[in-house]
Amino acid sequence: MDRSTSTSATVPLAILAGFAFIAIAIYFSGIGARSVATTPAAATAALESGIPPVGDSDYIRGNPNAPIMIVEYSDYDCPYCKIFHETMQQLMTEYALLGKVAWVYRQMPIVELHPNAQKISEAALCVGEVAGNEAFWTFSDLVFGERLPEEPTNMTRLYEYAERAGADTTAFRACYDGGRWRERVAEGVEAGFAAGVTGTPHSVLLVGNQQAVIEGAQSYATIKEIVDNLISQLEGTPPPTPLPQPATDE
Repeated sequence: MDRSTSTSATVPLAILAGFAFIAIAIYFSGIGARSVATTPAAATAALESGIPPVGDSDYIRGNPNAPIMIVEYSDYDCPYCKIFHETMQQLMTEYALLGKVAWVYRQMPIVELHPNAQKISEAALCVGEVAGNEAFWTFSDLVFGERLPEEPTNMTRLYEYAERAGADTTAFRACYDGGRWRERVAEGVEAGFAAGVTGTPHSVLLVGNQQAVIEGAQSYATIKEIVDNLISQLEGTPPPTPLPQPATDE
C-alpha cells in the first residue's frame, strides 16, 4: 500500500498564523496529562528540529494524502495514551471519510514506566507486517479498548488480539516470538528522543512543511477546535462554533 503523502510544502500565511493560534491554545489549555520519560540530555535540545517525515513504514488511519496529519508517539500501556487514543478514534470517525485528516501511530514505549510496552509494540508491528495496515489499527484498538486506563495490558491476550485483527497465527508467532521487531522498536524510541519526544502521548500536527506539537492527552474539544480552524483556513471558510469545554472546579 502506498502511504506516501502529497501535501504541498507551500503553506499560506494564514495557516502559519493558525499554527501560532494552536501554540497559544494548547499552552492555555494546559500541557495535558502524559507519561514522562527520563530522556537523554540531547532530547530537550531537539524540540525544534522536527520529526522524521511520514513514509511507507508508517501506519496511517485515514487518507494518507490528507492535508492535515497528526503523528502520535504513543505507549500501549500509558494510561493517558489510552484516553488520547479514544479521543483520536472519535476525531477520525468524524473526519476520516472527508479525507482531510490522517492519524499516524508511532511506537514510543517507555519501559522504565511500563515494562511490557516494548513487547506490545513488537506485537503490533508483527501484526502490521503479517496482515497489513488495517490489522495493525484493529490490534491497537483492541489493546487500548480491552483495558481500563490504569490497568496494564494482559500480555496473555496478545495472540488473541492478533488473531482477531486478522493476522495468521503461525506467521504472527514466528515474528513475535522470534523478536523480529525488537531492535527496530528500540531504534524508533531513540529517534523519538532525538526529535524531542519527552513523554507520551506526544503528537505532532503536520500541514505541509509546518509542524506544531500537541503535548499530552488533550481533550476532544481542543483537538477538534484545532482541526476545524485549520480546515477553515485551508478552505477559506468560517470555522464552526467550538464545542463547549468541560467545566472546571476553579
